[in-house]
Amino acid sequence: MKFLSATAAAAFLASAVVAVPAARSVPSVPAPRWDLVADKEAVTEVIASIQENQMAKLKARAGSGGCTAENVRVRKEYGDLTKEERSDYIRAIQCLMDKPGKVDRTFSLGTRSRFDDFAVEHITKTLGIHFTGNFMAWHRWFLYAYETALRDECGYKGYQPYWDWAKYAEAPQDSPVFNGDEWSLGGNGAPNPDRVGAIIGKGPGGGLVHLVRGLGGGPVTTGPFGTNRTILLGPVQPDPPATVGPNGGLGVNPRPWVRDVGPAVNLRYANYTTLLDLLNQPDIDKYRSLSEGPKGSLEIGPHAAGHYVITSDPADDVFTSPTDPAFFVHHAMVDRMWALWQELDESTRRTDLGKDVYAHLTWQNNPPSGLATLDDVLNVTYVGPQTTIREVMDTTSSPFCYVYQ
Repeated sequence: MKFLSATAAAAFLASAVVAVPAARSVPSVPAPRWDLVADKEAVTEVIASIQENQMAKLKARAGSGGCTAENVRVRKEYGDLTKEERSDYIRAIQCLMDKPGKVDRTFSLGTRSRFDDFAVEHITKTLGIHFTGNFMAWHRWFLYAYETALRDECGYKGYQPYWDWAKYAEAPQDSPVFNGDEWSLGGNGAPNPDRVGAIIGKGPGGGLVHLVRGLGGGPVTTGPFGTNRTILLGPVQPDPPATVGPNGGLGVNPRPWVRDVGPAVNLRYANYTTLLDLLNQPDIDKYRSLSEGPKGSLEIGPHAAGHYVITSDPADDVFTSPTDPAFFVHHAMVDRMWALWQELDESTRRTDLGKDVYAHLTWQNNPPSGLATLDDVLNVTYVGPQTTIREVMDTTSSPFCYVYQ
């Protein structure tokens, strides 16, 4: 089971401008042109308009006792954090890596830390939280649990940052996220000429189709997490295929932390045209299809692309990918795009979970299952309390109070 996904294909590029209620003053979204310079300008303008409208509404709530412009948390792009802010974020991650985990080790012997608890949570839930109607909501709640742990358990002063895929698409390996300096989330892997790109399916002739590989492929030896960080959990579904870890990925399986960051996948699947195209989708089914890709497609969408930009072990494994710290800045960007898109038509987009293949309770509706509903429970058993999908559809309503810069 892979991230068989995607597409910013021509059919989507012909989409009409997002329809919104006439009574609301919201920005229109121009159709993408596959002109990255022009689309960057368009994305910047549209997002600025969305954010201006959002802050105006929050200012109007002044004195309400709820989420207002005065108390809203602002999640920033990783590269826009000061070095001091990045250092504090990294320190808090290292704190989670050093703190004993809460997961019972008789259940998961490979768990060594509080940071590992988040990977165990993801491993045990994967088949019910991907290509499903709860995917966006579950990961929003999971990310909030991670931010809460960083702040409440490790004294982090800021909020969860995101990685703007398009901003660094031409050279993600040199971005503040992956450049390997002391303020990064670890560097690229050492050069490994034998590394092959991830398999995304079979072509028309039956041969395997690989993504273009990155510029690393070996162990990560630079950055603040040390030169020989060891991964114990997983893999469960390695890509390309490799030996699966013991006990369904929950056992002890020591191996190097490997990355293969590079521009090819980023430029193709997670660029400014992609962002504009996402904002241009008229409903959640089309949004999800573009973000993750039509079922069975050989293309991949920006959600999978972000994982495959990081790539290698553990990033290529949908189950154990949270053992790489970059997972969380990537999924913050996934959440950011959804939140911005929701803001364009909040009356509809904060209640609609869709009816297409990704709107069900099982992975790509296999086996056949019912549609997800707003009252479905979101469990993050090992890392936080439970809630419902309904409660997480608005980032500026309780239990949340955050926006993205």
